[in-house]
Amino acid sequence: MKVADFMTSDVVSVEIPGNRDDVLKILKRTGISGVPVIKERKLVGIITRKDLLRKAEETQLGLLMTADPATILPDATIQEAAKALLTHGVRRLPVIEDNILVGLISVADLIHAIAQMKIKTEIKELYTSQTFALWEETPLPLVGRIMEISGFEAIPILDGESKLQGIISERDLIRHSSIEDTVEVSDFSNGTDDDEWTWESIRDMHTISYGISRIQLPERPVKTAMVKNVVAVPQNAEVSECALKMKRARVDQLPVVNGDKRLIAMLFDKELIKVLCAADAQ
Repeated sequence: MKVADFMTSDVVSVEIPGNRDDVLKILKRTGISGVPVIKERKLVGIITRKDLLRKAEETQLGLLMTADPATILPDATIQEAAKALLTHGVRRLPVIEDNILVGLISVADLIHAIAQMKIKTEIKELYTSQTFALWEETPLPLVGRIMEISGFEAIPILDGESKLQGIISERDLIRHSSIEDTVEVSDFSNGTDDDEWTWESIRDMHTISYGISRIQLPERPVKTAMVKNVVAVPQNAEVSECALKMKRARVDQLPVVNGDKRLIAMLFDKELIKVLCAADAQ
């Protein structure tokens, strides 16, 4: 099973020089998590949702993007793609042929492959991850900051009775974000108020006004932005079964629940693709 069999050939990309706002519009419209950056037909970087959220005031694509990203060839195996994604800690690999971008292979593409492989292994502790949850009234800006600090790309949301009510992901944050333009003022002085050499306490004042454009999350509770129709799985669910549920629901994660429907862990797609590395080792 080759990368060429599962990669996305019709790749949405942006060019340098370009506009950050255009990237945000693409991510909102398509729901994808990142786009390659092209200069003179050659790949120079990748910009992701995480880059936009972490560098909310940056507008230059060259400073937002990850330069010289890891790439892969179309005739590589999906096992090699899984290893590369896990090694580099990324969600997508540009597929390059003769130095030209011909496609993109992502974690989601590998999940589609796993869904077809009929792997009966139970997820249990092998591929599940410990997680934490947030209260449904947590403000969205705070959710964004918590997500940035924790490194989690999706977090379960609970109500006051600790019942699972939804999931919030980076995709949801981007969908509810907006561009906010503000003007800030800085004053620079040649002296201080207690400077005895300042003539009649008069100082030369220099005022500079400059505009700041930043990505802003609204001051609303997370329950207004979360995905409410959550697909959950038990610990004894099978690998390919979970992959198929991710594919059909178009999600990157599944909550893992016990017999009482209580949240006990999370199954992230980037953990599930480890099964390909295990299959390759065997």
